[in-house]
Amino acid sequence: MQTATLERYFARQIYGSVALVLLGFLALFAFFDLIRELPDLDKGEYHLRQIFTFVALTIPTHAYELLPVVVLIGTLYVLAHLASNSEFTVMRAAGFAPVQAGRMLVRIGAPFVIITFVTGEWVAPYAEQAAQTLRMRAMSSLIGRTLESGLWFKDERSFINIREARDSAELTGVRIYEFDANYRLRQISAAERAVYRGGGLWQLLQVVQTQFVAGTTRVESHQQADWRSAVSPELLDVLIVAPERMSAWRLYKYTRHLAGNRQKTERYEIAMWKKLFYPLATLVMMALALPFAYLHARSGMVGLKVFLGIMLGVFFHMLNSLLAHLGLLQNWPPLGAALLPSVLFFLSAMLMMWWVERR
Repeated sequence: MQTATLERYFARQIYGSVALVLLGFLALFAFFDLIRELPDLDKGEYHLRQIFTFVALTIPTHAYELLPVVVLIGTLYVLAHLASNSEFTVMRAAGFAPVQAGRMLVRIGAPFVIITFVTGEWVAPYAEQAAQTLRMRAMSSLIGRTLESGLWFKDERSFINIREARDSAELTGVRIYEFDANYRLRQISAAERAVYRGGGLWQLLQVVQTQFVAGTTRVESHQQADWRSAVSPELLDVLIVAPERMSAWRLYKYTRHLAGNRQKTERYEIAMWKKLFYPLATLVMMALALPFAYLHARSGMVGLKVFLGIMLGVFFHMLNSLLAHLGLLQNWPPLGAALLPSVLFFLSAMLMMWWVERR
């Protein structure tokens, strides 16, 4: 009963602290996003209403990325505050062992794991996609606008060029270069537009097909023609949303598509494994905060501990991105590159706990 009372007390304090810190960070990041978008005000149809909508739609992505850091800061603040008031010392004197504290934090942190997973898998990807689509349409931008020739895809023995794609289900300026088993050019299809009909079927409109057969060339024109391809609107949406901001399921599907076409998959595999294990980082951050409760300090040291927590959170965020890029450059196993930051921080938490217990 005593343990249950303590757990409710800790949970109430930690949840309130984490919510307050998260609200502050989201307000700060939303302000930064607003400042960054204001130079594009009134470009095309990108007015103030669209800017505010865009900023609001990016909030779930920021919440997902910040949750482990916020949980670290909120938990560290609560534990440091209890330690400064000698409350945690009284709990230890009453028989509250470190193992019990660790188990209690795991139970308190479980909702954070679920919230992080749900936000990262469903809420943030769809909100991010909606935000980028809104911005692209309002500014009359094009997917892949940095390439003068448009987008390029490989689908089995075909190479596909798309000049414009304001909507992932309706393409403009489509060219399909089809090759035979020996990779000799067999046919070129040029269509003014392509509309997705579902089930992997596209309808090409105003098509000109040039066929190369037995040393001869034949040109045919059609008002419309069917085109079956693994290139779908879902795959095109990948170009709007960065891999790190996609759901694990979409990353898995796109990785299989790339592997089937013998293309590199490492970046998307690392992003997929990070997506699956990132929610557990909230528990790692709570474990990292626990040793600070065993450090005796006056009330004035609470601010210093919170500052240290912010620095540790920022370092974790930077290390998470850095190791992902290093893993991609050094051809590390994707699972290892995704797990390494959390493993390092968990081992650091265990080492710190061992050190404070020996003091």
